[in-house]
Amino acid sequence: MSKNLEYSSLESSSKWRNLPPPPGFAKSASSKTTTKKSAPPPSSYDQLKEKRAFDFATAPAKSLPMQAFMLYMSGGGVQIFSMGIVVMLLLSPFKNLAGINEAFVPFAPSTAKDPKAFTTLLGQKLLYVACNALTLAVGLWKCRSMGLLPMGTGDWLAFETRGIAPEISLF
Repeated sequence: MSKNLEYSSLESSSKWRNLPPPPGFAKSASSKTTTKKSAPPPSSYDQLKEKRAFDFATAPAKSLPMQAFMLYMSGGGVQIFSMGIVVMLLLSPFKNLAGINEAFVPFAPSTAKDPKAFTTLLGQKLLYVACNALTLAVGLWKCRSMGLLPMGTGDWLAFETRGIAPEISLF
């Protein structure tokens, strides 16, 4: 014995039938109330692209707390793990800056003649360079604290030359 449910009868007597559709829901074309969304003007797309470009430009600075914690956890000694983290921290700004124009192409405004030109989104690109320089500075600070950068006078003794002694003893 099989029973079939008739869902169409439930729809006509449902108490929820007269509720408005949820926000963002478009009814089908056969329905009485259709909502037509007009495309936003291109200027709003350009403003959104500019905002996203600023978010992309500040991304290296936003990742600095996590990288600083990784540097702290790696310790101050010269081991393979700490060296790997330092090398990653030192190389990533150079990789980012090498592809700066290609990275900002998706954010170029629709009115830009050449989206790969350096002058397109110049403010965002300069902010991106500054954030990458900050990342590089943190990496160099870690190298200095590990003793890998020659900062003291004793580190340069091999390159120091001695002059002739002021007194010569022949006997």
